[in-house]
Amino acid sequence: MIATTTPSMPRALPAEHRQRLMGFAHEVSFPQGTRLFEEGSRADRFWIIRTGTVQLDMHVPGRRAAVIETLRHNELVGWSWLFSPHAWHLGAEATTPVRAYEFDATAVRLMCREDPALGNAVAQWVGDVLAHRLRSSRTRLLDLYAPYGAGSRD
Repeated sequence: MIATTTPSMPRALPAEHRQRLMGFAHEVSFPQGTRLFEEGSRADRFWIIRTGTVQLDMHVPGRRAAVIETLRHNELVGWSWLFSPHAWHLGAEATTPVRAYEFDATAVRLMCREDPALGNAVAQWVGDVLAHRLRSSRTRLLDLYAPYGAGSRD
């Protein structure tokens, strides 16, 4: 897998686990400009994009929100639902019309507790996504706000 891409569900979960997880999915649509969630609000669901794009953003005091990453087809929107306190760490907005699969986080967490192999696979998948998003956030914030050359070493 290329390091610059987010681990999508089809590549990250074995077929049997993917099939079980998809049993909890229902299709939703969001018009362009819809805020899916805000930083700090309750993370009680997550999505896998079918079509369209979603931008992740981070509140920056005294400035406009910084766009961290743009997500597309087969990418996971939201990871905060898996980890306590289940509050969003970023915000998300549909930048085009979006069709997605939506999942109830409580139901998926319960299924993961009941099936440790599935739970481990989902945790690994979401952990890979989380690691990627943290790297993207750091890089994007340094690009936006660090003084030119601040990161160079002589």
